Amino acid sequence: MLEVKGIIPAMVTPLDQREEIDEKALRKMVNRYIDAGVHGLFCLGTNGEFFNLSFEEKLAVAQIVIDETRSRVPVYAGAGCAGTCETRRLAQRLEQAGADALSVITPYFLTYTQPELQYHFEAVAGETSLPIVLYTIPARTGNTLSVQTVAKLAELPNVVGIKDSSGSFDNILQLIDRTPESFSVLAGTDSLILSTLMAGGTGAIAATANIFPSTVVAIYEHFRCGEYEQAEQAQRVLRDLRAAFALGTLPSVLKAVLDEIGLSAGPARRPVAPLTPQALEEVRRMVAGYAERGLL
Repeated sequence: MLEVKGIIPAMVTPLDQREEIDEKALRKMVNRYIDAGVHGLFCLGTNGEFFNLSFEEKLAVAQIVIDETRSRVPVYAGAGCAGTCETRRLAQRLEQAGADALSVITPYFLTYTQPELQYHFEAVAGETSLPIVLYTIPARTGNTLSVQTVAKLAELPNVVGIKDSSGSFDNILQLIDRTPESFSVLAGTDSLILSTLMAGGTGAIAATANIFPSTVVAIYEHFRCGEYEQAEQAQRVLRDLRAAFALGTLPSVLKAVLDEIGLSAGPARRPVAPLTPQALEEVRRMVAGYAERGLL
């Protein structure tokens, strides 16, 4: 079974000006991240705008990433949908496409009970032989997996980890404490990457790795080597970028920064709007500041 660890970029989905998938840009991103030393790639997550892609578009994105990766690192594909039936169907198709693992977000729109959420994940896990990484981001979905539910799901043979984007370090500590040592707990909040590693977590699925793949990898590699001061310095690099996320609706800031540094990401799909002129100017000042420090 796949060992889920290291730094895994939460990839954006590049679009052209017609808001169609930009295959050339997506392939370029895959190679950029792999060249930076990442330990896996995660497509079709929140920053990948999975919620605004059709079923067939999701398959197309996954197929491009899998094809371009050429087995150099594991590909984690987001299989989460609003309901169990569609999630099971997408999980099957992503397995057929050649994904190495699946990330499955909690269902969304309705607020579900813990037994309902447990049923959902058990049903999806029973539909695929691939390793499954649970994904909880309650601020976006309105649902969270309790530590007790995660502990129960961790008993399933192909549920191998969780991306915790709750923003709560206490929740991460409880997950590490209540799940088996073989179960991977990954930071989904980029300010907590180093803290999660120090607490016994295995890595991060990181949005900031879209911009700073080498820097985010450095957090993990310095930590592994016991170079904690250097790991902390790398962690600090992410602060200004994370603060800038408030300038627009997700993932508009990430895409604007990518465009500013010469990597075509295109617009976010509507109704997400482009950044205002004032917000874009702030982004440009931030990028210039990073460039002056030799970080871009």
